[in-house]
Amino acid sequence: MMQKVKPGTERNAWKPDSILSWTANEESILMASLEAKLTDHKRSSIKTLLKYKQVAVNDMPISQFDTPIAAGDVISVNFTRPFVVFKHPRIKLVYEDRDIIVVNKGSGILSVATDKVREGTAYSALKDYLKAKDPRIKLFVVHRLDRDTSGLMLFAKNIESKEALQHNWNNMVINRKYVAVVEGKVEQESGVQKSYLAETSQFEVYSTQNPEEGQLAITRYKRLKTHNGYSLMELELDTGRKNQIRVHMKDLGHPIAGDRKYGATKSPIHRLALHARTLHFVHPVTKKEMMFETPIPLKFLHLVR
Repeated sequence: MMQKVKPGTERNAWKPDSILSWTANEESILMASLEAKLTDHKRSSIKTLLKYKQVAVNDMPISQFDTPIAAGDVISVNFTRPFVVFKHPRIKLVYEDRDIIVVNKGSGILSVATDKVREGTAYSALKDYLKAKDPRIKLFVVHRLDRDTSGLMLFAKNIESKEALQHNWNNMVINRKYVAVVEGKVEQESGVQKSYLAETSQFEVYSTQNPEEGQLAITRYKRLKTHNGYSLMELELDTGRKNQIRVHMKDLGHPIAGDRKYGATKSPIHRLALHARTLHFVHPVTKKEMMFETPIPLKFLHLVR
């Protein structure tokens, strides 16, 4: 005889979040705000919601009932399950909405899986996070950073956003800026590197002036500071080719510190000194301009101080 199963408890059944959110009008204590809003809940049931991280203040789960609340704070209660928070030692979640995710990726982490490495990538970490929130949410790669490059990356959470961004990348992305520390003193304060980039059978990218041999790549550079045999550079991409900045800095005669593949002689901070600092783009759904910027890594600044 088959055992009856309660509705909603079937295997793999997914129950959507039931979330109530409101904005505090005045200073208070979290428990007082919850009791004032959840008038149909006993104090004990509110404590249970707090215990299981089903209460969040400004998107951060809170378990302490006496947490101070300021006017303007957004309080949310998830009656279905605990709030899921993205946690990773080398990846920081910068922004998320229903269509996109922006993260700050650490150096040494692959953007996506390869034939040899399947797990431990930025993609797999975000995929696991979204699966915990709602298994129905998809994740799509929009662009990539080299494993040893740190900085801002954009992902899409639905196919419509992915296609809108990838099919109109040059129009949707208003500005992308990197910072790098290169070997030697760059004499020119600013300039442009322009070439066609091709790739050898050993996957090494190189410059050519033959448009039939490679893809056009344009990198604008500005020297921010130079000291002690290194130069801190700001780099702006007109195009987004594989290893573009690394090859163009080599062409300039100043390879990026730590980039032995493209001519560097030293690795003073034991990593590639390249960071995707600024990401300015048009949101694929709302069409609003989105602007994100991270600080220049301290290790970069220490090399030229």
